[in-house]
Amino acid sequence: MYEFVEEVVGVDDFLLLREISGLSPRPKLAVEKGLPNSIYGVHIKFNDQTIGMGRIIGDVAINFEIVDVAVDPEHQGKGLGRKIMEYIMSYLDKEALKGAYVCLIADVPELYTKFGFELTRPDSEGMYFVK
Repeated sequence: MYEFVEEVVGVDDFLLLREISGLSPRPKLAVEKGLPNSIYGVHIKFNDQTIGMGRIIGDVAINFEIVDVAVDPEHQGKGLGRKIMEYIMSYLDKEALKGAYVCLIADVPELYTKFGFELTRPDSEGMYFVK
């Protein structure tokens, strides 16, 4: 049975889930420093193993970014990514002020369009920089 925990996932589970779900790796030191600064997090447990996660970062008023939505490949295709997004959107519905900007980088845009997200092109272009 899947258990949804409204807390940011731990460092080791975060690193493992990013790796096995195909997300880019993150340095452990950066993860240790960054995760406690999350605004909100949710993760999924299955038989005491963390198999899914998602979180929100930002300034708590003007800008929110949905990041690190990942599900263990052995558990994909069961609607768990959608369920993670339902938790995230419920948090935003309660806490984000009118006019707040909520963004994300979508590896699977179909998941996010179900929640009202739209591609920014041609009005703007997503960009990134990795140090």
